[in-house]
Amino acid sequence: MGRSTYRATSVGHGGQGWAAGLGRLKAANLAAAGLAVALSLGLTGAAHAQGAVRSVHGDWQIRCDTPPGAQGEQCALIQSVVAEDRSNAGLTVIVLKTADQKSKLMRVVAPLGVLLPSGLGLKLDNQDVGRAGFVRCLPNGCVAEVVMDDKLLGQLRTAKTATFIIFETPEEGIGFPLSLNGIGEGYDKLP
Repeated sequence: MGRSTYRATSVGHGGQGWAAGLGRLKAANLAAAGLAVALSLGLTGAAHAQGAVRSVHGDWQIRCDTPPGAQGEQCALIQSVVAEDRSNAGLTVIVLKTADQKSKLMRVVAPLGVLLPSGLGLKLDNQDVGRAGFVRCLPNGCVAEVVMDDKLLGQLRTAKTATFIIFETPEEGIGFPLSLNGIGEGYDKLP
């Protein structure tokens, strides 16, 4: 899959998450989710997720690993894409349960060099969903994160494609199309 260029005005107002009902991610959920999971299941190489492949659901994989210090195996639903014209520009989407099993998160690892205040835009089948803020940057990418509620999950299940939009300048964004084929099935099978 490639990338597309977007004007900043084509993406909704920043800083509000991908759906109005998502609200702000609480610090407790950040801690509960465990950075170790993300590091072992996708952040160690944006286009080359780590962990053993447990199952494949369309264009998504469930990968599992036991992070250092974790009591047990942890799994995530993952898909990575790389821009056709820039092999160093990739995006990884990770869906996982928090350690307390009460919430599911969507983490998107964007390449370094993104304009952080602009956040990460999301369009589903060319319909603007909004933007999510970045929560941290690591040596291999910057992470945007939202709690997945029923509304967002429903939108993901019915849409055909998602386009995640990063900004390198305030004026223009780069879109990364991602297939949603299998996300519903994979989400349902996520341990």
